[in-house]
Formats: sequence, structure tokens, C-alpha cells
Amino acid sequence: MFCMVTFSVHVKKLREVYSVRKFDLPITKNDIKTKKDLQEALSQILNLVKGFYSKGNAHLRLGNTSAAFTDSIAEMEGFSRLLWGLVPLMAGGGDHDIWSLHFKGIKNGTDPAHEEYWGDIHDYDQRMVEMAAFGLALALIPDKVWHPLSTNERNNLTKWLQKINDHYLHDCNWLFFRVLVNIGLKNVGEWYDYENIEKDLQRIDEFYLENGWYADGIGGHVDYYIPFAIHYYSLIYAKLMNDDDPDRSNLYKKRASIFAKDFIYWFAKDGSAVPYGRSLTYRFAQSAFWSAMIFAEVEEPFSYGVMKGMLFRNLRWWFQQPIFNSDGSLTIGYRYPNLIMAENYNSPGSPYWALKTFLILSLKDDHPFWKSEELGLPSLKEKSVQDSPHLILCRQEAKDHVVAFNTGHLSTNEHTHTSAKYEKFAYSNLYGFSVPRAEWGLEQGAFDSMLALSEGDNIYRVKRECKKTIIENDVMFLQWNPWFNVHINTWIIPGLPWHIRIHCINTERDLDFAEGGFALGIENESYHDQTIDQNQVEKGVLATLPWGSSGIKQLYGNGDATLIHPNANTNLIHSRTIIPTIKGNLKKGMNWLVSAVYAEPGSEATHWLEAPQVEVENNQLTVFVKDEVVFQKDVTSHQSISF
Repeated sequence: MFCMVTFSVHVKKLREVYSVRKFDLPITKNDIKTKKDLQEALSQILNLVKGFYSKGNAHLRLGNTSAAFTDSIAEMEGFSRLLWGLVPLMAGGGDHDIWSLHFKGIKNGTDPAHEEYWGDIHDYDQRMVEMAAFGLALALIPDKVWHPLSTNERNNLTKWLQKINDHYLHDCNWLFFRVLVNIGLKNVGEWYDYENIEKDLQRIDEFYLENGWYADGIGGHVDYYIPFAIHYYSLIYAKLMNDDDPDRSNLYKKRASIFAKDFIYWFAKDGSAVPYGRSLTYRFAQSAFWSAMIFAEVEEPFSYGVMKGMLFRNLRWWFQQPIFNSDGSLTIGYRYPNLIMAENYNSPGSPYWALKTFLILSLKDDHPFWKSEELGLPSLKEKSVQDSPHLILCRQEAKDHVVAFNTGHLSTNEHTHTSAKYEKFAYSNLYGFSVPRAEWGLEQGAFDSMLALSEGDNIYRVKRECKKTIIENDVMFLQWNPWFNVHINTWIIPGLPWHIRIHCINTERDLDFAEGGFALGIENESYHDQTIDQNQVEKGVLATLPWGSSGIKQLYGNGDATLIHPNANTNLIHSRTIIPTIKGNLKKGMNWLVSAVYAEPGSEATHWLEAPQVEVENNQLTVFVKDEVVFQKDVTSHQSISF
């Protein structure tokens, strides 16, 4: 039996899936077409934080939640992150009256005798992250931030920044913070640590993989920290140090140019991008890479017009989402305020790292970028295989749908919700992904695009890291062990609107399993269930709304289709969702599961009846897509460990 669930709602068009309450802020009416519009957008953000400065202006008190570091450091973080927008604004000839408050805060925050002194730093200190913005300020606007200082004030600022050379930083993108600080000190004629610059840049070079991709540290994850951190800072370096270090500057530009050919596939033509990995509360920092490319004047492989379109469409998309509080401050969350998905290092000021995208405001009014015509996406393939991040991206261009199919990583970390952010089988710009709210059951676990396993105690385990991953002939293969004596080989055959997952599970435990499809956003709409007798052989469930459909069919294995109603606010894009899921049991020994997963935006599930098929004959399992064999294995063989 398969079940079709139809939601009785009245939605006129696809984008109304995002119909949640938004506050009527000026920025939502900004069309972002010119430099003046972009300056105004930044001003519209800055205008709304004026009332949050401390008495001495060195702290920005934006909220009452906390991060891993002290609230005082969190307030300094919020203060410093405004510089990522303010500095380019003034470097490009703009101005904002908030600068007078900020400049006073810089003087007080670096004065050891002042009650709002930012304090002496220690190893792995969050304040070293925030120092990078001061390095950019010294490099781009010394006339605003350095020349007006007295001799004593200059000494205070210099001594405070130079402390970064005496402490350990995390061995990842953090190394660039010290590089930027020293470049800034060099620009104003102060002592800087040349040896540290060389050491850090040589270490970052060891993070390089191939095809323009880095890892965020040796064995680290490959995610948005590559475009909005490592490439972003390297392009700033390339522009500022082109005369002093031309070879390295040219290398950074070349690598960014190669990377851009892959990264463009992460974006849909409406400006939205695929949410994947950690630190997604930085939101429109997604397009900061394009801003850095333009800043460094890298016009290969894409013209200014194409990059302008990428950048402006992403900003327009974000400014139409409910990402602001009623007072106009940015919230923690992704498409809506959401502390469940937040990192342990997300303070109320953290989201203002998104202002890095305003780097292009540093370009003068006569720069050719501003005169270029905004262009749409170039012609892109339906499928892009990206080996370094372990992804295959598929596109439904006409429906603004992009899905990143994912093998997962060979290593892991201790950041919040690592499995959900890095180890799901698929990530979608429209369906988003979900994070667990608690540990009990499928509703709290919200296991979309995952295989979840339990020993019958309603506590589920999912993939956290892989033992082996391969992408070959557009098929993804991964090995993982949820327990030491449970060995799983998974094959993913990417595609849209259908993709296929095959699992060979060798287990020494009796297990319950739940295979989740894409989470379908229902927001605040009501719905009713309709069970339709479609096919006695296939087991599946399809949920439809006028904005889109999500479904799953089990093609082989022991399971039943159902809808899981996860806890509210577990999905990054939709505050309420349902997850089509296959549930069943596994006995000790070898078990095979084959599922076909369906996701299609639009008012009709036009391809639901075109599901892939499975045949098992003479112990040979064969998967067909439109009569073409896409997978074949012996279901009795214990050699299924191989690709």
C-alpha cells in the first residue's frame, strides 16, 4: 500500500511557502540594483542597532542569550562585526553617523585604563577572531581609524592588536585572522610579524585539496567556510598584497577562479543557496565570496555582470526572509529565528558576520563593476560532481531547486548537530534540512534525508562519520558504522525529482530503522489525510502542498510508509514540517534496503508515478530508472563491502 497525503491549503504561488510574519522594515523594500541601493541597505541595517551601544560605546548589547565565551566578549564581537560593513562603506566614499559612536568605542575598548577595555587575550580567544576586522580597517581606511588617533591611542590599539602574535589560534581558517591583523599594522607603519604571516600562509596552503577547494584545517570539513572565510580572506590578501607578494596573490586569484566554477552550482536562479554545514546563521555571507572576487578584480571565469547577479539576487532573497527582530536587529537562525540550530559560539552579535558581503562597497563610484549590467546565471549542467566536498549537485532550473547529494566526511568534529549539518544524504535550497531537538524518538530526532537506527529503545543513531567514501560514474558510495558491530554500505544514485538509496546492513544486533525523505514545510497550514489504494506491491507515502511534494517509496526490504511530524522549529527553512518515512525492523545478519526518494516543487507531483523499479532474480538485486540499469549487486554476498 502507499499513502498519498494532500494538504488542503490555498497557496497561489510557490514562494508563498515562505508565508510567515515579517516585520515591515525598510530593507524589505530595497531592490538592490545600484551602489546607492547597497549603501542604503547597509545603512538600513546599521540604523537599527544605534540604541544597543554601551555607555562607553565599546560593546554592542544585542540580546540576552549567551555563547561559549563571556557575555562581555560577545558584546565586543557584535561591535567588531559591524566593521565588516562600515569599513568598506567608508573606503568607497560612503559614510554613516554610527561611525562616531564606533570610533569612540575603538578608543575605549583598546584603552587598558577604561572600564570597557576589551581585555588581554589568551590562546584560542574569540577576540582574535574579531581582531581581523580591525586589520581590514587599518588597511582600507587609515584616514578614518588611524590618523585621527592621538599617539597614546595609537599605542593602545597597536599593543592590543599585536597580542594576536603571542597566542595559539585554532588550526583552520582562524590563521587568516592573524594575517589580516599584521597586514593592517604594516599598512600604518607599525611593527608587524612577517614570520607569522609566512608561517600561517604556508600552513593554510597545506589545507588545499584540489580544483580550488580547501578543507577547513587538516582533515576538516569542506563547507561554506571555504568561500566565506578562506577564499574571502585570501582574495583580500591578493588585493592588498599584490605588489609585495605577487606570486602568492596570483595563486590565490587562480584558485578562487577555479573554485567559482563549482560554487556557482550551490545557488538557484532566485538567489537562494543550499544550506549545508555549520555557521549558517551568517546567512547572506553565502554571497561574500562573489563580493571578494569583485573586490580583487577577478573576472574569470565569470564577468562582473554574472557576479553582480549572483550577489544581488542572494541579498534580495535574504532581505525578503524573516531574519530580523521587530527592533530590526538580526536574529540567530537561518531563514527564521531559531536557537535550536545554533552553534555553541553563536552570540546575539554573531549574525553580523553577514556584513562581509558588503566588501564591494569599497569600490569607487567609477569602478566598472557598478556600470556592468546585472546578468542571470550562465548555462549550467543539471549535475555537477564536486569530489573535494564529497557532493554531487543536481538542479531543476525551471523550479529554482538545487539539491546537494552528500557522501559525508571521513572525519568529524564536536560542533553542534554535526551529523545533521554534514552527514545527511541530501541538502535542498527549498526543503532545507532538520536538526534534532532532543534524543527521544523520530519526532524529536527529525531525521530527514537520513537512515536512523535504534535497538528498540526509541533512541536513534545516525551516520556521524564515514570509514570510506567514493564517487564514481555519478554513483556515491559510503561505509559507516553506527555501532562497532553494525557495518553499513550505502549507495546513493543522485537525481531529481527521484533519487535512490541502497543500504547493505550487516548487523549483530536486532534493530529498528527509519529512512527519512525530504522535510516538507507545512508552516501554519491545516491538512487532512487521504489514503488512496494505488499499488499493492509498492510501499510509499507522498505528501503534497500547492508549493511542492515530498515522498518516499520502499523498493526492497521490510518496512511500512508513514509520515513523521517532527517537533516545531527543527527545520532550518520551515518552522513546521512533515517527513515521509519508511519504518521497519532489521534482524541480525545481512539486510538490504532500497528506497526511492521524491522531491518536486510545484503544485502537482507530476513524476510520482515514474518511480525507479527493483527486481531480484537469482539473488541479483537490480535497480532500474526508466528501464536503464543503474545498480546491480548480489544480495547474498558478504563481499558487498566493495564499491
